[in-house]
Amino acid sequence: MKTRLFTSVAALALVAGTAHAQDLLVPIGEGEFNWDSYNAFAEAAPDLGGQTVTIAGPWLSPEADRFDNLLAYFEAATGAEATYTGSDSFEQQIVIDAEAGSAPNIAVFPQPGLAAVMAAGGLLTPLGDDMAAWVADNYAAGPSWVDLGTYADENGDDQFYGFFFNVNLKSLVWYVPENFEDAGYEVPQTMEELIALSEQIVADGETPWCIGLGSGAATGWPATDWVEDIMLRTQPPEVYDGWVSNEIPFNDERVVNAIETFGMFARTEGWVQGGPGAVATTDFRDSPTGLFASPPGCYMHRQASFIPAFFPEGTVVGEDADFFYFPSFEGEDLGNPVLGGGTLMAITDPSDATMAFMEFLQTPFAHEIMMSQGGFLTPHSGVNLATYSSGVEAGQGEILLNATTFRFDGSDLMPGAIGAGAFWTGMVDYAGGADAMEVATSIQESWDALD
Repeated sequence: MKTRLFTSVAALALVAGTAHAQDLLVPIGEGEFNWDSYNAFAEAAPDLGGQTVTIAGPWLSPEADRFDNLLAYFEAATGAEATYTGSDSFEQQIVIDAEAGSAPNIAVFPQPGLAAVMAAGGLLTPLGDDMAAWVADNYAAGPSWVDLGTYADENGDDQFYGFFFNVNLKSLVWYVPENFEDAGYEVPQTMEELIALSEQIVADGETPWCIGLGSGAATGWPATDWVEDIMLRTQPPEVYDGWVSNEIPFNDERVVNAIETFGMFARTEGWVQGGPGAVATTDFRDSPTGLFASPPGCYMHRQASFIPAFFPEGTVVGEDADFFYFPSFEGEDLGNPVLGGGTLMAITDPSDATMAFMEFLQTPFAHEIMMSQGGFLTPHSGVNLATYSSGVEAGQGEILLNATTFRFDGSDLMPGAIGAGAFWTGMVDYAGGADAMEVATSIQESWDALD
Protein backbone atom coordinates (compact mmCIF):
# COMPACT_ATOMS: atom_id res chain seq x y z
CA MET A 1 0.00 0.00 0.00
CA LYS A 2 1.41 3.35 -1.05
CA THR A 3 -1.35 5.51 0.31
CA ARG A 4 0.47 7.58 2.88
CA LEU A 5 3.68 9.49 3.34
CA PHE A 6 5.37 9.43 6.73
CA THR A 7 6.90 12.84 7.38
CA SER A 8 8.80 14.49 10.16
CA VAL A 9 8.50 18.22 9.75
CA ALA A 10 10.15 18.87 13.10
CA ALA A 11 13.22 16.97 11.99
CA LEU A 12 13.25 18.89 8.74
CA ALA A 13 13.37 22.19 10.57
CA LEU A 14 16.58 21.08 12.26
CA VAL A 15 18.44 19.47 9.43
CA ALA A 16 17.07 20.82 6.14
CA GLY A 17 19.94 21.38 3.80
CA THR A 18 22.30 18.98 5.54
CA ALA A 19 20.99 15.70 4.15
CA HIS A 20 19.01 14.47 1.21
CA ALA A 21 15.28 14.40 1.75
CA GLN A 22 15.06 10.65 1.20
CA ASP A 23 16.82 10.29 4.52
CA LEU A 24 14.14 12.40 6.20
CA LEU A 25 10.83 11.92 4.48
CA VAL A 26 10.38 8.34 3.40
CA PRO A 27 7.41 7.42 1.18
CA ILE A 28 6.38 3.79 1.00
CA GLY A 29 8.10 2.34 -2.06
CA GLU A 30 10.79 5.03 -2.13
CA GLY A 31 12.97 3.06 -4.52
CA GLU A 32 10.48 3.71 -7.30
CA PHE A 33 10.71 7.48 -7.00
CA ASN A 34 12.84 9.75 -9.14
CA TRP A 35 15.08 10.93 -6.35
CA ASP A 36 17.62 12.24 -8.85
CA SER A 37 15.17 14.91 -9.98
CA TYR A 38 14.51 15.94 -6.39
CA ASN A 39 18.18 16.03 -5.44
CA ALA A 40 19.06 18.05 -8.53
CA PHE A 41 16.40 20.58 -7.57
CA ALA A 42 17.56 20.69 -3.95
CA GLU A 43 21.20 21.17 -4.88
CA ALA A 44 20.41 24.05 -7.25
CA ALA A 45 17.75 25.68 -5.07
CA PRO A 46 18.65 28.96 -3.36
CA ASP A 47 18.51 29.30 0.39
CA LEU A 48 14.98 30.60 0.96
CA GLY A 49 15.03 30.47 4.74
CA GLY A 50 12.68 33.03 6.23
CA GLN A 51 10.54 33.25 3.06
CA THR A 52 7.03 31.89 2.79
CA VAL A 53 4.84 30.53 0.01
CA THR A 54 1.09 30.68 0.60
CA ILE A 55 -1.23 28.59 -1.54
CA ALA A 56 -5.03 28.61 -1.57
CA GLY A 57 -7.43 26.36 -3.40
CA PRO A 58 -10.53 24.16 -3.30
CA TRP A 59 -8.82 21.01 -1.98
CA LEU A 60 -10.05 19.85 1.42
CA SER A 61 -9.06 16.72 3.34
CA PRO A 62 -7.82 14.22 2.21
CA GLU A 63 -6.51 16.07 -0.87
CA ALA A 64 -5.18 18.91 1.29
CA ASP A 65 -3.33 16.46 3.54
CA ARG A 66 -1.66 14.82 0.57
CA PHE A 67 -0.61 18.20 -0.78
CA ASP A 68 0.83 19.15 2.62
CA ASN A 69 3.09 16.11 2.35
CA LEU A 70 4.38 17.46 -0.96
CA LEU A 71 5.04 20.88 0.58
CA ALA A 72 7.25 19.28 3.23
CA TYR A 73 9.68 18.16 0.52
CA PHE A 74 9.84 21.67 -0.93
CA GLU A 75 10.52 23.07 2.53
CA ALA A 76 13.32 20.52 3.05
CA ALA A 77 15.00 21.52 -0.20
CA THR A 78 14.75 25.30 0.15
CA GLY A 79 14.25 26.23 3.80
CA ALA A 80 11.13 28.19 2.85
CA GLU A 81 7.86 27.75 4.71
CA ALA A 82 4.98 26.65 2.50
CA THR A 83 1.36 26.58 3.64
CA TYR A 84 -1.84 25.53 1.91
CA THR A 85 -5.34 26.70 2.85
CA GLY A 86 -8.38 24.96 1.37
CA SER A 87 -11.90 26.35 1.17
CA ASP A 88 -15.19 25.22 -0.31
CA SER A 89 -15.82 28.88 -1.24
CA PHE A 90 -12.39 29.34 -2.82
CA GLU A 91 -13.65 30.68 -6.15
CA GLN A 92 -15.48 33.56 -4.47
CA GLN A 93 -12.75 34.27 -1.92
CA ILE A 94 -9.82 34.39 -4.32
CA VAL A 95 -11.41 37.19 -6.33
CA ILE A 96 -12.12 39.20 -3.19
CA ASP A 97 -8.59 38.69 -1.87
CA ALA A 98 -6.89 39.48 -5.17
CA GLU A 99 -8.86 42.68 -5.70
CA ALA A 100 -8.05 43.73 -2.12
CA GLY A 101 -4.33 43.09 -2.62
CA SER A 102 -4.24 40.28 -0.08
CA ALA A 103 -4.09 37.26 -2.37
CA PRO A 104 -2.00 34.17 -1.56
CA ASN A 105 1.12 33.62 -3.65
CA ILE A 106 -0.49 30.81 -5.62
CA ALA A 107 -4.12 30.02 -6.39
CA VAL A 108 -5.31 26.54 -7.35
CA PHE A 109 -8.16 26.82 -9.86
CA PRO A 110 -10.50 23.86 -10.47
CA GLN A 111 -10.89 24.86 -14.14
CA PRO A 112 -9.62 27.58 -16.50
CA GLY A 113 -12.66 29.86 -16.63
CA LEU A 114 -12.04 31.90 -13.48
CA ALA A 115 -8.28 31.99 -14.08
CA ALA A 116 -8.88 33.51 -17.51
CA VAL A 117 -11.17 36.16 -16.03
CA MET A 118 -8.60 37.07 -13.37
CA ALA A 119 -5.81 37.20 -15.94
CA ALA A 120 -7.82 39.65 -18.03
CA GLY A 121 -8.26 41.75 -14.91
CA GLY A 122 -4.54 41.91 -14.28
CA LEU A 123 -4.80 39.76 -11.15
CA LEU A 124 -2.43 36.98 -12.24
CA THR A 125 1.30 36.96 -13.02
CA PRO A 126 2.44 35.20 -16.21
CA LEU A 127 4.64 32.15 -15.77
CA GLY A 128 6.70 33.07 -18.82
CA ASP A 129 7.70 31.59 -22.15
CA ASP A 130 10.29 29.26 -20.61
CA MET A 131 7.67 27.56 -18.45
CA ALA A 132 5.32 27.28 -21.43
CA ALA A 133 8.08 25.67 -23.48
CA TRP A 134 8.83 23.27 -20.64
CA VAL A 135 5.18 22.17 -20.47
CA ALA A 136 5.05 21.71 -24.24
CA ASP A 137 8.14 19.48 -24.10
CA ASN A 138 7.48 17.53 -20.89
CA TYR A 139 3.72 16.97 -20.73
CA ALA A 140 2.06 14.40 -22.96
CA ALA A 141 -0.06 16.39 -25.41
CA GLY A 142 2.01 19.32 -24.15
CA PRO A 143 0.72 21.98 -26.59
CA SER A 144 -2.80 21.23 -25.33
CA TRP A 145 -1.78 22.06 -21.77
CA VAL A 146 -0.09 25.26 -22.92
CA ASP A 147 -3.25 26.27 -24.76
CA LEU A 148 -5.40 25.50 -21.72
CA GLY A 149 -3.12 27.61 -19.51
CA THR A 150 -2.85 30.59 -21.87
CA TYR A 151 -5.20 33.57 -21.44
CA ALA A 152 -5.41 37.18 -22.54
CA ASP A 153 -3.91 39.69 -20.12
CA GLU A 154 -5.36 43.12 -19.31
CA ASN A 155 -4.02 44.40 -22.64
CA GLY A 156 -5.54 41.57 -24.62
CA ASP A 157 -2.19 39.83 -25.20
CA ASP A 158 -1.98 36.07 -24.70
CA GLN A 159 0.25 34.96 -21.85
CA PHE A 160 0.93 31.60 -20.21
CA TYR A 161 -0.55 31.65 -16.70
CA GLY A 162 -1.79 28.19 -15.74
CA PHE A 163 0.31 25.17 -14.75
CA PHE A 164 -1.89 22.08 -14.59
CA PHE A 165 -1.35 19.81 -11.61
CA ASN A 166 -3.76 16.88 -11.17
CA VAL A 167 -6.21 16.03 -13.95
CA ASN A 168 -9.10 13.64 -14.46
CA LEU A 169 -10.37 11.57 -17.36
CA LYS A 170 -13.72 11.26 -19.05
CA SER A 171 -12.72 9.26 -22.14
CA LEU A 172 -13.29 5.85 -20.54
CA VAL A 173 -15.48 2.84 -21.27
CA TRP A 174 -16.24 0.55 -18.32
CA TYR A 175 -16.87 -3.17 -18.65
CA VAL A 176 -16.79 -6.45 -16.71
CA PRO A 177 -13.81 -8.53 -17.88
CA GLU A 178 -15.53 -11.80 -16.96
CA ASN A 179 -18.47 -10.93 -19.22
CA PHE A 180 -16.14 -10.17 -22.13
CA GLU A 181 -14.22 -13.38 -21.53
CA ASP A 182 -17.36 -15.52 -21.33
CA ALA A 183 -18.67 -14.04 -24.59
CA GLY A 184 -15.31 -14.12 -26.37
CA TYR A 185 -15.14 -10.35 -26.88
CA GLU A 186 -11.89 -8.41 -27.15
CA VAL A 187 -11.29 -4.84 -25.95
CA PRO A 188 -11.55 -2.65 -29.07
CA GLN A 189 -8.55 -0.57 -30.07
CA THR A 190 -10.30 1.76 -32.54
CA MET A 191 -13.72 3.36 -32.81
CA GLU A 192 -14.38 1.23 -35.86
CA GLU A 193 -13.75 -1.86 -33.72
CA LEU A 194 -15.97 -0.47 -30.94
CA ILE A 195 -18.85 -0.01 -33.37
CA ALA A 196 -18.27 -3.48 -34.81
CA LEU A 197 -18.25 -4.95 -31.28
CA SER A 198 -21.56 -3.22 -30.55
CA GLU A 199 -23.05 -4.72 -33.69
CA GLN A 200 -21.68 -8.16 -32.78
CA ILE A 201 -23.20 -8.01 -29.30
CA VAL A 202 -26.58 -7.17 -30.82
CA ALA A 203 -26.19 -10.01 -33.32
CA ASP A 204 -25.53 -12.31 -30.37
CA GLY A 205 -28.87 -11.33 -28.89
CA GLU A 206 -27.37 -9.14 -26.16
CA THR A 207 -27.29 -5.40 -25.41
CA PRO A 208 -23.98 -3.54 -25.82
CA TRP A 209 -24.59 -0.30 -23.89
CA CYS A 210 -26.00 1.12 -20.69
CA ILE A 211 -26.67 4.86 -20.95
CA GLY A 212 -28.49 7.13 -18.54
CA LEU A 213 -28.91 10.90 -18.70
CA GLY A 214 -30.90 11.44 -15.52
CA SER A 215 -29.36 13.75 -12.92
CA GLY A 216 -32.14 15.74 -11.28
CA ALA A 217 -31.94 19.39 -12.32
CA ALA A 218 -28.76 18.56 -14.27
CA THR A 219 -30.39 15.86 -16.41
CA GLY A 220 -28.73 15.62 -19.79
CA TRP A 221 -25.10 16.30 -18.88
CA PRO A 222 -23.84 12.74 -19.57
CA ALA A 223 -24.86 13.15 -23.21
CA THR A 224 -22.82 16.35 -23.52
CA ASP A 225 -19.73 14.35 -22.56
CA TRP A 226 -20.50 11.86 -25.31
CA VAL A 227 -20.84 14.62 -27.89
CA GLU A 228 -17.63 16.33 -26.74
CA ASP A 229 -15.67 13.08 -26.91
CA ILE A 230 -17.04 12.38 -30.38
CA MET A 231 -16.21 15.91 -31.56
CA LEU A 232 -12.58 15.31 -30.58
CA ARG A 233 -12.60 12.04 -32.54
CA THR A 234 -14.17 13.42 -35.71
CA GLN A 235 -12.72 16.95 -35.90
CA PRO A 236 -9.34 18.61 -35.30
CA PRO A 237 -8.93 20.25 -31.87
CA GLU A 238 -9.19 23.74 -33.34
CA VAL A 239 -12.71 22.92 -34.54
CA TYR A 240 -13.59 21.74 -31.03
CA ASP A 241 -12.20 25.00 -29.63
CA GLY A 242 -14.18 27.04 -32.13
CA TRP A 243 -17.36 25.21 -31.20
CA VAL A 244 -16.80 25.72 -27.47
CA SER A 245 -16.20 29.46 -28.00
CA ASN A 246 -19.15 29.80 -30.43
CA GLU A 247 -16.92 30.84 -33.30
CA ILE A 248 -18.36 27.72 -34.93
CA PRO A 249 -22.13 27.61 -34.41
CA PHE A 250 -23.84 24.76 -32.65
CA ASN A 251 -25.81 23.90 -35.76
CA ASP A 252 -22.68 23.53 -37.90
CA GLU A 253 -22.85 20.22 -39.73
CA ARG A 254 -19.74 18.98 -37.92
CA VAL A 255 -21.41 19.42 -34.54
CA VAL A 256 -24.66 17.90 -35.79
CA ASN A 257 -22.66 14.89 -37.02
CA ALA A 258 -21.25 14.41 -33.51
CA ILE A 259 -24.75 14.53 -32.02
CA GLU A 260 -25.97 11.99 -34.55
CA THR A 261 -22.98 9.73 -33.86
CA PHE A 262 -23.99 9.75 -30.20
CA GLY A 263 -27.45 8.84 -31.47
CA MET A 264 -26.01 5.75 -33.13
CA PHE A 265 -25.17 4.46 -29.66
CA ALA A 266 -28.18 5.84 -27.77
CA ARG A 267 -31.01 5.72 -30.32
CA THR A 268 -30.34 2.57 -32.31
CA GLU A 269 -32.86 -0.10 -31.36
CA GLY A 270 -31.21 -2.93 -29.48
CA TRP A 271 -28.05 -0.99 -28.62
CA VAL A 272 -29.00 0.31 -25.18
CA GLN A 273 -30.51 -1.35 -22.12
CA GLY A 274 -34.19 -0.50 -21.77
CA GLY A 275 -34.36 0.77 -25.33
CA PRO A 276 -33.81 4.31 -26.62
CA GLY A 277 -36.84 5.53 -24.73
CA ALA A 278 -35.19 4.78 -21.38
CA VAL A 279 -31.98 6.75 -22.00
CA ALA A 280 -33.29 10.15 -20.91
CA THR A 281 -35.12 8.84 -17.85
CA THR A 282 -32.48 6.47 -16.45
CA ASP A 283 -30.45 8.08 -13.68
CA PHE A 284 -26.75 8.19 -14.55
CA ARG A 285 -25.93 6.78 -11.11
CA ASP A 286 -28.07 3.74 -11.80
CA SER A 287 -27.08 3.28 -15.43
CA PRO A 288 -23.96 1.12 -14.90
CA THR A 289 -25.80 -1.50 -12.84
CA GLY A 290 -26.60 -3.50 -15.97
CA LEU A 291 -22.91 -4.38 -16.24
CA PHE A 292 -23.18 -6.42 -13.07
CA ALA A 293 -26.48 -8.21 -13.71
CA SER A 294 -26.62 -11.93 -14.44
CA PRO A 295 -27.06 -12.32 -17.33
CA PRO A 296 -25.52 -8.95 -18.24
CA GLY A 297 -27.99 -6.17 -18.95
CA CYS A 298 -25.28 -4.50 -20.99
CA TYR A 299 -21.59 -4.94 -21.73
CA MET A 300 -20.25 -1.38 -21.83
CA HIS A 301 -20.77 1.97 -20.13
CA ARG A 302 -19.01 5.18 -21.17
CA GLN A 303 -18.37 7.41 -18.17
CA ALA A 304 -15.65 9.35 -16.36
CA SER A 305 -13.20 8.02 -13.80
CA PHE A 306 -15.52 8.74 -10.87
CA ILE A 307 -18.24 6.24 -11.84
CA PRO A 308 -16.97 3.31 -9.69
CA ALA A 309 -18.46 5.19 -6.72
CA PHE A 310 -21.82 4.00 -8.06
CA PHE A 311 -20.85 0.40 -8.74
CA PRO A 312 -22.35 -2.28 -6.45
CA GLU A 313 -20.81 -2.38 -3.00
CA GLY A 314 -17.75 -4.59 -2.88
CA THR A 315 -16.86 -4.20 -6.57
CA VAL A 316 -13.09 -4.35 -7.02
CA VAL A 317 -12.05 -2.12 -9.88
CA GLY A 318 -9.36 -3.82 -11.92
CA GLU A 319 -10.88 -7.23 -11.20
CA ASP A 320 -14.69 -7.20 -11.09
CA ALA A 321 -14.84 -4.18 -13.39
CA ASP A 322 -12.27 -2.47 -15.57
CA PHE A 323 -12.02 0.23 -18.22
CA PHE A 324 -10.50 0.95 -21.60
CA TYR A 325 -9.84 4.12 -23.55
CA PHE A 326 -12.84 5.41 -25.53
CA PRO A 327 -11.01 4.89 -28.81
CA SER A 328 -10.43 7.21 -31.73
CA PHE A 329 -11.42 6.60 -35.33
CA GLU A 330 -8.54 5.02 -37.17
CA GLY A 331 -9.84 6.52 -40.40
CA GLU A 332 -9.86 10.09 -39.09
CA ASP A 333 -6.13 10.19 -38.23
CA LEU A 334 -6.67 12.51 -35.24
CA GLY A 335 -4.38 10.72 -32.81
CA ASN A 336 -5.55 9.85 -29.30
CA PRO A 337 -7.65 12.73 -27.93
CA VAL A 338 -8.65 12.73 -24.28
CA LEU A 339 -11.51 14.63 -22.68
CA GLY A 340 -11.32 15.57 -19.03
CA GLY A 341 -10.66 18.27 -16.52
CA GLY A 342 -8.08 19.32 -14.00
CA THR A 343 -6.74 21.83 -11.54
CA LEU A 344 -4.23 24.51 -12.47
CA MET A 345 -1.90 26.64 -10.41
CA ALA A 346 -1.43 30.33 -11.15
CA ILE A 347 0.58 33.02 -9.40
CA THR A 348 -1.48 35.70 -7.69
CA ASP A 349 1.37 37.27 -5.69
CA PRO A 350 4.87 36.69 -7.11
CA SER A 351 8.05 36.18 -5.10
CA ASP A 352 11.36 34.35 -5.43
CA ALA A 353 10.11 31.51 -3.25
CA THR A 354 6.92 31.28 -5.28
CA MET A 355 8.82 30.89 -8.53
CA ALA A 356 11.04 28.27 -6.87
CA PHE A 357 7.94 26.30 -5.94
CA MET A 358 6.68 26.39 -9.51
CA GLU A 359 10.08 25.08 -10.61
CA PHE A 360 9.77 22.30 -8.02
CA LEU A 361 6.51 21.24 -9.66
CA GLN A 362 8.43 20.55 -12.85
CA THR A 363 10.29 17.64 -11.24
CA PRO A 364 8.95 14.13 -11.82
CA PHE A 365 9.44 13.60 -8.09
CA ALA A 366 6.82 16.23 -7.15
CA HIS A 367 4.25 14.42 -9.26
CA GLU A 368 5.27 10.97 -8.06
CA ILE A 369 4.83 11.95 -4.41
CA MET A 370 1.23 12.90 -5.21
CA MET A 371 0.71 9.83 -7.39
CA SER A 372 1.81 7.53 -4.56
CA GLN A 373 -0.90 8.85 -2.26
CA GLY A 374 -3.85 8.30 -4.60
CA GLY A 375 -6.41 10.61 -6.13
CA PHE A 376 -3.90 12.19 -8.49
CA LEU A 377 -3.24 11.83 -12.23
CA THR A 378 -0.59 13.63 -14.24
CA PRO A 379 0.41 14.07 -17.90
CA HIS A 380 4.08 14.55 -16.89
CA SER A 381 5.96 12.31 -19.32
CA GLY A 382 8.90 11.84 -16.96
CA VAL A 383 7.07 10.03 -14.17
CA ASN A 384 7.28 6.37 -13.25
CA LEU A 385 3.83 4.82 -13.63
CA ALA A 386 4.75 2.29 -10.93
CA THR A 387 4.51 5.02 -8.30
CA TYR A 388 0.73 5.29 -8.70
CA SER A 389 -1.10 4.03 -5.65
CA SER A 390 -3.07 1.45 -7.66
CA GLY A 391 -3.06 -0.33 -10.96
CA VAL A 392 -6.32 1.44 -11.83
CA GLU A 393 -4.71 4.88 -11.53
CA ALA A 394 -1.63 3.63 -13.37
CA GLY A 395 -3.87 2.54 -16.24
CA GLN A 396 -5.56 5.93 -16.37
CA GLY A 397 -2.17 7.62 -16.12
CA GLU A 398 -1.02 5.60 -19.10
CA ILE A 399 -4.00 6.84 -21.12
CA LEU A 400 -2.94 10.39 -20.27
CA LEU A 401 0.63 9.71 -21.35
CA ASN A 402 -0.59 8.29 -24.67
CA ALA A 403 -2.83 11.28 -25.37
CA THR A 404 -1.99 13.45 -28.36
CA THR A 405 -4.65 16.05 -27.55
CA PHE A 406 -6.31 16.97 -24.26
CA ARG A 407 -9.36 19.17 -24.01
CA PHE A 408 -11.53 20.29 -21.13
CA ASP A 409 -15.18 19.39 -20.90
CA GLY A 410 -16.68 21.78 -23.44
CA SER A 411 -19.96 22.37 -21.62
CA ASP A 412 -18.00 23.53 -18.56
CA LEU A 413 -16.32 26.20 -20.68
CA MET A 414 -19.47 27.43 -22.38
CA PRO A 415 -21.67 30.11 -20.78
CA GLY A 416 -23.71 28.57 -17.98
CA ALA A 417 -26.99 29.15 -19.79
CA ILE A 418 -25.69 26.97 -22.61
CA GLY A 419 -23.29 24.42 -21.14
CA ALA A 420 -25.41 23.87 -18.03
CA GLY A 421 -28.73 24.72 -19.65
CA ALA A 422 -29.68 24.57 -23.31
CA PHE A 423 -27.08 21.90 -24.14
CA TRP A 424 -28.37 19.64 -21.36
CA THR A 425 -32.02 20.01 -22.25
CA GLY A 426 -31.31 19.79 -25.96
CA MET A 427 -29.63 16.43 -25.54
CA VAL A 428 -32.58 15.15 -23.52
CA ASP A 429 -34.85 16.22 -26.39
CA TYR A 430 -32.56 14.50 -28.88
CA ALA A 431 -32.44 11.28 -26.86
CA GLY A 432 -36.23 11.40 -26.85
CA GLY A 433 -36.38 11.44 -30.64
CA ALA A 434 -35.99 15.09 -31.71
CA ASP A 435 -34.11 15.89 -34.91
CA ALA A 436 -30.40 16.64 -34.35
CA MET A 437 -30.32 19.73 -36.56
CA GLU A 438 -33.42 21.15 -34.90
CA VAL A 439 -31.91 20.54 -31.46
CA ALA A 440 -28.61 22.14 -32.45
CA THR A 441 -30.37 25.14 -33.98
CA SER A 442 -32.39 25.64 -30.81
CA ILE A 443 -29.22 25.60 -28.71
CA GLN A 444 -27.58 28.10 -31.06
CA GLU A 445 -30.59 30.40 -30.84
CA SER A 446 -30.27 30.33 -27.05
CA TRP A 447 -26.60 31.26 -27.38
CA ASP A 448 -27.38 34.07 -29.80
CA ALA A 449 -29.92 35.43 -27.32
CA LEU A 450 -27.16 35.94 -24.76
CA ASP A 451 -25.48 38.60 -26.91
